[in-house]
Amino acid sequence: MGPADLSRALAPLARLSDPRILVGHETFDDAGVFRVSDDVAIVQTVDFFAPIVDDPYEFGQVAAANALSDVYAMGGTPLTAMNIVAFPSDTLPLSVLTEILRGGQDKVHEAGAHIIGGHTVTDEEVKYGLAVTGRIDPRAMLTNAGATPGERLVLTKPIGNGILATALKRGTLDPTSASEMISLMRELNAVPSVTARDLGAHCATDVTGFGLLGHASHIARASDVTLAIRIADVPVQAATREAWLAGARPGGGNRNRDYADGLVDWGPATDFDRAVLTDPQTSGGLLVAVPQSRVGDYLARVPRAVEIGEVLRRGEAAIVLI
Repeated sequence: MGPADLSRALAPLARLSDPRILVGHETFDDAGVFRVSDDVAIVQTVDFFAPIVDDPYEFGQVAAANALSDVYAMGGTPLTAMNIVAFPSDTLPLSVLTEILRGGQDKVHEAGAHIIGGHTVTDEEVKYGLAVTGRIDPRAMLTNAGATPGERLVLTKPIGNGILATALKRGTLDPTSASEMISLMRELNAVPSVTARDLGAHCATDVTGFGLLGHASHIARASDVTLAIRIADVPVQAATREAWLAGARPGGGNRNRDYADGLVDWGPATDFDRAVLTDPQTSGGLLVAVPQSRVGDYLARVPRAVEIGEVLRRGEAAIVLI
């Protein structure tokens, strides 16, 4: 489901106001935030999906890292998680489920959190993910609404794994590229999140199913700014162009491009640029608006982080590609 579809689905729903709800679904933030006291709030998120890699343990790791990322995108610390499982127990051995759960549990433990339960259903297709609860200081949140003109945009992981995962399913991705893609997806966004808080950032989002431009547009809308993104500086995984030229086209990419068309000044973007910038990601990096004076510190502390643009005063387009 694309962001436009989600907006239409949510539009008729009545909204109950409560001052303790610090972040709800209105700004398309990565997780909800509910204030418990002046210095403590809880962060809640849920995410699950079908396998995008063949190895059950790796799939569990990727799915858990993806769910945990929503808490990190808000500047929170994960505390607990609950498994969400759909599994065809009549066609697959339970050992497959064990490895998926082991992968998820190991990643949650790596994050310093704990799995305390979950829910399973019988389904024709395997699906796995987590509902995650975290802790956050409400005075130091990272939200879509926190960007201000003059800040620099930093991306912490290269994009392109939607295209690469499609190539992997087709059997056309070489083992080295597949291994690099999976390694990046399994990587937690803890360091980028903590560093953003330490350096005084107030805005971040993780780049997942809506692609880089989709998630960037949520920042632009919530913060009432325009984001300028330098196409040449956006890091892309090495095999992505080759896979795209060979015909790897993830289904969600078309929906993401249709949504972006009304929001983006495409500038010099090529067809490939449009595809990769709207490529739906799984367990992508954080897009962080970093104060200009602290960009050097952020890049030094976060491996692979790249400055890709800046925050401008609101213009005609939500995003300008240059």
